[in-house]
Amino acid sequence: MAEDFNHELLCVLSGFGGQGLLFAGKVMANTGLLDGRHVSWMPSYGPEMRGGTANCSVSLSDDAIGTPFITKPTAVIAMNQPSVEKFGPTVVPGGTMVVDSTLAMNGAEGVELAEGVKVFAFKATEMAEDAGLKGLANIICLGKLWAETHFCTRETLDAALEKCVPPKKQHLLEPNKRALQMGIDL
Repeated sequence: MAEDFNHELLCVLSGFGGQGLLFAGKVMANTGLLDGRHVSWMPSYGPEMRGGTANCSVSLSDDAIGTPFITKPTAVIAMNQPSVEKFGPTVVPGGTMVVDSTLAMNGAEGVELAEGVKVFAFKATEMAEDAGLKGLANIICLGKLWAETHFCTRETLDAALEKCVPPKKQHLLEPNKRALQMGIDL
């Protein structure tokens, strides 16, 4: 069986509480669980969840994970300017940043990044709202990160999304799938 995914990902997903970053991180973590890989998912909240700061760290590896703390991520999803400024400088050389420039209007401009960090900035929140997918900018960003890093197979990504949408919210599965595809297609 040919594997078409990157075997290690150390990712920080960050923004304001209520943007769905912990959910996007949960989907990412579930890709590792479905593939039988070593996984770490660690949420971090600011003083309040909705409107405060929220981020999570996700590690996916074929080897044992020594700590859930990620100080040198290979990838970052930043959905606001403070997240770009805090986590951008920590991305390893050659790493990947996905930035929602709706709320991070300066993108990575003026942020000292390591050599070769690839930055993909686009107005995810605006795109989601324009497409009738309000609240799914997180999944658009997740789709773009997957398209750039291939942290799992596409089949596993779809299965993880299906697993993470709870039965009582199945009406949200199709919009989430559309948002994921929008990010992949960017």
